[in-house]
Amino acid sequence: MPADRALRLVLAEDSVLLRDGLVGLLTRFGHEVVAAVGDAETLLAAVAEHEPDVVVTDVRMPPGFQDEGLQAAVKLREERPGLPVLVLSQYVQRAYAAELLDSGDGTGVGYLLKDRVGQVEEFVDALREVAAGGTVVDPEVVRQLLRRRRDPLARLSPREREVLALMAEGKSNGAIAKALVVSDAAVGKHIGSILTKLDLPPAEETHRRVLAVLAYLRS
Repeated sequence: MPADRALRLVLAEDSVLLRDGLVGLLTRFGHEVVAAVGDAETLLAAVAEHEPDVVVTDVRMPPGFQDEGLQAAVKLREERPGLPVLVLSQYVQRAYAAELLDSGDGTGVGYLLKDRVGQVEEFVDALREVAAGGTVVDPEVVRQLLRRRRDPLARLSPREREVLALMAEGKSNGAIAKALVVSDAAVGKHIGSILTKLDLPPAEETHRRVLAVLAYLRS
């Protein structure tokens, strides 16, 4: 891609002020924002409609303000492996960041932290690099992903760690619920989240519980 080529972008950012600011910034540098949206569902639709050169998206978006934007980015890369995607966020969402950076052949992807982008030109250069097939990752993102690989339990919430500790004692869901004074349904939800965060693939439920307990004991 020529260095001076104008890019066609789809931008996803839930903050109206920041979204409008980015549109103005990118336009000033000669690029065209073909769609600027505020939620992940609309992002997916906009990419399908406009087929942009590159996508820029935040991580936390409506309705849950968790990782909807990053999940959408991963889905887009699965459906269109060659689509360049740059995540621009205030947070490192480790659950999907590694999956995004591993998507396709690992090219044409980036993850930058808003607070650490020092200059406008730095952001625009990173965008061009991703659009040209390069990979741009903030060092803090790398650090957190490496820490996650060293300690798989780092992704668990304090409550999830409590549930996993009781699982390691051999307690049933009912016994865990009684110990923590919560409902059986709440325990089931926590266990499902634990298995997801530990990257345990769908399999026979008892086997996954054993693997989770082994991860707990190793840590």
